[in-house]
Amino acid sequence: MANLDVSVIGELNLDLIFYGLPPTLVPEREHLAKDLSITLGSSSAIFAHNLALLGNQVGFSSCIGDDPFGEICVQRLSASGVDVSHVRRLKGKTTGLSVILPQRRDRHILTYPGTMYDLTERDIDLSYVFSAKHLHVSSYFLQKGIRPQFVEIFRKAKAAGLTVSLDSNDDPEDRWSSDFQLLFRHLDVFIPNERELCKLAQTEDFEKAAESIAKKVPLLVVKRGPQGAIARMGKERYVAFPPVVDNVDPVGAGDSFNAGFIHQFIRGAKVEDCLKYGNIGGALSVTRAGGTEAFRDGVHREAFLRKHASPGSLSSIGNSKITR
Repeated sequence: MANLDVSVIGELNLDLIFYGLPPTLVPEREHLAKDLSITLGSSSAIFAHNLALLGNQVGFSSCIGDDPFGEICVQRLSASGVDVSHVRRLKGKTTGLSVILPQRRDRHILTYPGTMYDLTERDIDLSYVFSAKHLHVSSYFLQKGIRPQFVEIFRKAKAAGLTVSLDSNDDPEDRWSSDFQLLFRHLDVFIPNERELCKLAQTEDFEKAAESIAKKVPLLVVKRGPQGAIARMGKERYVAFPPVVDNVDPVGAGDSFNAGFIHQFIRGAKVEDCLKYGNIGGALSVTRAGGTEAFRDGVHREAFLRKHASPGSLSSIGNSKITR
């Protein structure tokens, strides 16, 4: 049996990120990028990679194709300390790939799902997954093969004594099925961003969305970008703001927030401290291109954490608690 802090069931792919594109992409024109980053992608893998580099024992359950992209993904995850012994290689299949086109005001994300759709419960060793203290799942809507089984997997995880967290991420089909809410009864932490929360609650009013979903999960945590993050636990509401840093690239910031938050959550930290560390994880991520590069640079990572995550610096990061 593995001795894991956190098990992750999720998708695995590379990100190709084009930087310095023209502000307008005109059809039929050849546009030139000024820079390119080829880095570990997928919300699940970015979370696992960065959580491991924060000092946790992380196991990853997934599948890839028998192609070079898949092999690079596994190498990157393994180099961070993640246990990849339960990543299955599917013969004749192609690993997924995301192409990200950041522009001044927004970004375009183009994803080929590949083996993201092929992962099913048959590919998962639940005894291995349940050997952890905590189970985390990201990108629910991208995992079509295993999606129908997640309710039962979460139920079994809770019965085995694990705590469970979930980040829905985007629904590419924009359906936001009501079946998703069947998962809520088995969660300890739900960590969407603001847009995802509003989509799931079927309202554009953030406060109404938070009020609605907070009644259905023990702990709701919502990422709001530069506006920081909020948490709702019963009648208690917490707000925290990230440290000010030079924002090089926001790719993976939400997944890095998740890693920081769960790093503290599994240690029994207070909600406000989990929020603070989540913000530090997200802030660290944006200081390098791609979602994992700031964490991979050990010297940079440790210097950043010493500066922003020491007890004195934690107390200086904006935070408030409002009890209703």
